[in-house]
Amino acid sequence: MGKPGFARKRGLKRVNSSKPFKKFKNLKLNPGAEKLVPKQPLENDSEDWSDENSEAELETKEEEEVEEEIVFNREPTMYDNLLKRLGSSSQLIANALKQRKREEEGKSDTEDDESESEVEDDNEGSIDESPRRSEMINGAEESGVPGSTEKSEESGSDDGEIGASESDEEHDSRTNVESITSRSTFSSHLEYKLSQGEVDNLFRRKWNYKWEVPALRAPNCKWRGTGDCFLKDTGMSETCDLKPRLYKHWVDVYKGSGSTDFQSSEQRFFFSICNSYRDVLHHNKKPFYLKGQEDSSILDAYVLHTLNHVLRTRDLISKNDAKVADAQGKGGILNGDGFLDHGFTRPKVLILLPLASIAFRVVKRLIQLTPSKHKVNIEHMDRFTEEFGSGGVESEEDEEDVENSKRKKSSKPSDFQSLFGGNNNDHFMIGIKYMGRKIKLYADFYSSDIIVASPLGLITKIGAAEVEKEKDIDYLSSIEVLIIDHADVILMQNWSHVNTVVEQLNRLPVKQHGTDIMRIRPWYLDGQAQFYRQTIILGSHLNPDINSLFNRHCLNYEGKVKLVCLYKGVLPKVLIPVRQIYERFDADSIAYVDDARFQYFCKKG
Repeated sequence: MGKPGFARKRGLKRVNSSKPFKKFKNLKLNPGAEKLVPKQPLENDSEDWSDENSEAELETKEEEEVEEEIVFNREPTMYDNLLKRLGSSSQLIANALKQRKREEEGKSDTEDDESESEVEDDNEGSIDESPRRSEMINGAEESGVPGSTEKSEESGSDDGEIGASESDEEHDSRTNVESITSRSTFSSHLEYKLSQGEVDNLFRRKWNYKWEVPALRAPNCKWRGTGDCFLKDTGMSETCDLKPRLYKHWVDVYKGSGSTDFQSSEQRFFFSICNSYRDVLHHNKKPFYLKGQEDSSILDAYVLHTLNHVLRTRDLISKNDAKVADAQGKGGILNGDGFLDHGFTRPKVLILLPLASIAFRVVKRLIQLTPSKHKVNIEHMDRFTEEFGSGGVESEEDEEDVENSKRKKSSKPSDFQSLFGGNNNDHFMIGIKYMGRKIKLYADFYSSDIIVASPLGLITKIGAAEVEKEKDIDYLSSIEVLIIDHADVILMQNWSHVNTVVEQLNRLPVKQHGTDIMRIRPWYLDGQAQFYRQTIILGSHLNPDINSLFNRHCLNYEGKVKLVCLYKGVLPKVLIPVRQIYERFDADSIAYVDDARFQYFCKKG
């Protein structure tokens, strides 16, 4: 039986007095009176009282210069209510709530019954005590704010959006608890600190591909990567390391399309590759104009990766903003690595696309895969449809009808009509901003989260910034995810524009742009942002220019993953032997070899 006394509350202390207070035991506050009423002792607790008296004598010796404390029964605080709410979904928080109740009742850890101790022992064995988890918990303690007390904020609370509903708070609270026990790749990637030796190795641009994994639905292709193989890890999280609400919406959309086998789908497989935050080169993607199913799978995977990165970034900043504001209101200062969550500017994702019609498809899919909570209102959607769509098309069915009619009237092949039948504009640029419950298209580039542009559109901005001093392209300084889709089409335009754009990424900005310098991640200030940028290159075939960009300008410290395909030769299929003659010709210099070859061909012929 527990002792009838009350426990001490560490946070409530009386002011020191020259005259010590008399210590009262077993006091409780009568709600109907304003004075303390002694609590009636139990009949069968004489032994407990004798033990307590002996303990009291020891305590008086140890606490001669320590203030006396009186604890009263109190109303449950917001922290207690939050623990009760989280306790229903997390055993870790439930144990914390039990511990708090035991302290309030004056019980020690050994005074619980045997059944509770057995349950706790089982739970202790199930908690992951990995170094990453310990580092995560220690970081939360150093910041001065427990992870379980984080409030649920909207990612766009700074834009005046309304708060989340009670169910959303419970949902996000469970997410906070899960983040303690399982660290996301988003946090692991951005919080890692590079050593000078690692930076020197990255500048050497030497990559050692150590592992191979067969590609889905492509028997002649394999995924090869540097570092440790992560694709064979069967212990993936239940939500694929996505935000739970985003994962649920993804599954609903996937099942709504008529597909059933989600766990082994190509979308989920390629998303796991993107979510590793390694540089990715996929050069065997079936183009949409050939009606390949792989294009939609790859598109959905990198769009979800984009959404997950943006929403996690906004949530992290919003929660830290609330903590800082709360600390400033109490006259305190919060510091620690947990509050270093800013870049030089806000844009974090850059998507390069060749044509406006393709950008129209990507942005529409981005909106479709966004959870309903974050797209209650979409600003400037009509303007976007008018400028990027084919014009006068209100739905996808109408768009297909227009394309089919154009194919019948034109003599061009079907793949040409699918690719160039829409808006062929190759000079565009649009910013997308997530503001809590709404999405804003055509947002200012410095306040956008995602920038969708063509290489030519960005080259124009870069050229204007070089000519006019008042203009700049500092919104490219903090890009953390670069996606180049339909690289095979961009090759037919001007690939040198892509090289120029990539060289301009992650440079130190010219202006400050209202950034809180005290919250910028240290690797931005050290000029190491290019080593944290993930680059995803997608196309239908490989080219030396694409390969050069991937090897020379993609320096992600996480490593690289690329698709390698082996093709059977066609020479055995040649039935009629063809005589081939090779002749040598002389040239004065390597610079004039083409002219010499042409002259030799003319004279020989």
